[in-house]
Amino acid sequence: MSKLEKAYYTITEMEIKHAESPSFVDARIIVLTTLIYLIMMLSVPMGRLATLLLFATYPIIATGVLGIGYGHILKNSLYILPLVVVIGIFNPILDKTPIFKVYGVMITTGWISFVTVIIRGVLAMQAILILIDSCGFRGVCRTLKKIGVPSFLTDQLMFVYRYISVLLIEALTMRRAREARGYGRKSYPIKLWGTFTGQLFLRAIDRSERINRAMLARGFNGNLPDFQQQRDKIGAGSTVYLILMGGIWIALRFIDITPYLAGLAI
Repeated sequence: MSKLEKAYYTITEMEIKHAESPSFVDARIIVLTTLIYLIMMLSVPMGRLATLLLFATYPIIATGVLGIGYGHILKNSLYILPLVVVIGIFNPILDKTPIFKVYGVMITTGWISFVTVIIRGVLAMQAILILIDSCGFRGVCRTLKKIGVPSFLTDQLMFVYRYISVLLIEALTMRRAREARGYGRKSYPIKLWGTFTGQLFLRAIDRSERINRAMLARGFNGNLPDFQQQRDKIGAGSTVYLILMGGIWIALRFIDITPYLAGLAI
């Protein structure tokens, strides 16, 4: 199976999974909990590295409660490492204020901030992956719309996500046509790849125009109707999940437990 086919089937299977077996925790609660976690985690002061490390328990706890495997969440979150490394790579160079020594090696404020950037980026990515894996991308967009996010934003996100699969289908069609006419050829010059990209763009534009005309013919007025039947009432389990998970991260943010950890270490 090629990478294009794998990407297409992954998107399709993910939506089927969420349609057949939604999470027992209400999607609104998961979204609110994720927002609380991200705000509290990203606002932890740089000097409280121990507190930030405790925030790393959220992905483990959430995946266990929601029935999601933590292994693939951790694996997929590592793709963001190059980006966060580029963001913080100059911190050790620009900030050389000494803090303490470890086996004769001086640890500076720059290195602490660099590690902090990496931890924050990976944890934020894991929280978002858990949200999407538990609710589905469409479920997240519907929930954001219900809690007050403007519909033009959520609808655009849903359009982008919906037609990623359409773009993948067009790319797969061109790939199979190229293989059928390539007589086993694997490598092509850069000029030919430019032609492929241009043709894919033109095919995508043509397909989008046909889709737009079909939507207008069916009465599309700029807002996507929500035919998904969701629970209006939030269950007791969802309420307990919000209180416990939200309360833990708010408490960790505003209560500095570093002195207590230092006392235990002594």
